Amino acid sequence: SLLGLREVSVLNTPPQDRLAIRTAVIPFDRKRIREAVLHELARGGQTFFVHNRVWNIEGVADELRRLVPEAHMAVAHGQMPEHLLEQRMADFLDRKIDVLVATTIIESGLDIPNANTIIINEADSFGLADLHQLRGRVGRYKHRAYAYFLLPRRRVLAGPARRRLKAIEDYAQLGAGFRIALRDLEIRGAGNILGPEQSGHIAAVGYELYRQLLERAIRRDRGEPEPRAVDAYVDLRLPAYFPPGYIPTEGDKMALYRRLCRSRVGGDLEDIGRELRDRFGPLPREAELLLYRQGLRIRAGEVGITSMVRTEDRVIVHFEEVGVATSALERAGGIVRLLDPHTIHLYPFPGDLGPEETVAFFRKVLQVESVALK
Repeated sequence: SLLGLREVSVLNTPPQDRLAIRTAVIPFDRKRIREAVLHELARGGQTFFVHNRVWNIEGVADELRRLVPEAHMAVAHGQMPEHLLEQRMADFLDRKIDVLVATTIIESGLDIPNANTIIINEADSFGLADLHQLRGRVGRYKHRAYAYFLLPRRRVLAGPARRRLKAIEDYAQLGAGFRIALRDLEIRGAGNILGPEQSGHIAAVGYELYRQLLERAIRRDRGEPEPRAVDAYVDLRLPAYFPPGYIPTEGDKMALYRRLCRSRVGGDLEDIGRELRDRFGPLPREAELLLYRQGLRIRAGEVGITSMVRTEDRVIVHFEEVGVATSALERAGGIVRLLDPHTIHLYPFPGDLGPEETVAFFRKVLQVESVALK
């Protein structure tokens, strides 16, 4: 689906009254654990405490009982007798248990609206999908839910574990599951497309390059035109960005910036524009200019431009190969001067143009075919 082999639909609209889960990655802290459990008790809710080690889970439960004697606790794990496990879960559902100390047996199949705090011990030992799935056990109703991921104080986190925890903390908003899956793909890598191997060429060439190579191969097989490989740098001194408040969460904002930077054809920008209007409302002027600038970048790459930089009185345009329609450039309002075999100056450039006029000017400039420069 990511590469166009199959279609994919992403649902970003949460159920009515559903709130995002507040997520914190913190060192193991008895005071914070006690405060979290008591906060949930005070509003009549229940808590999951996940410890995925059966051999010492009873000892962890005893420590929690000493830490929060006000709460009624019980243990649940997959090695218990079936009737006892069923009874514990029924008691928790009936609110006879305040804190359920459990393994990842609670990971799926549970929908307990009154349980709105989850504390996951040794969170660095879990995979990203497990962490997201466990966090989804709370916040099943309209109440605000909390997820605490505890880290051992004296353990040095490996690079992948640190990236997993950073991802689960950054993508805490509703509808973030697809972006978490993408980040998990980047962290763990992917296997070969055809065949049973769980690791393949992505590890050798990198996720982004592998994605580009595969996209190019798919376009070629479909008979679609391949986007040019030139990635133009465009700096036109435009106020082009997502203004504060338009996109509520930093995670969503960064994900959209990344999608814009990766866009290679005009249709990508149209899709992003429709999504922005659907999710966040009409585009502010700065966001409109951001899409326009990205469109100019794509068009510049198509005609072989590697960079366009605006200064006070001119624009310096650098070409991958010598070739541009000088007559079309002159009609757009600039005088072309050859600086070297690959660089031209548009001079004098009308420096008093506003952002919209600047965009219109360069749209005219880039509606040209590549011809020999004279």
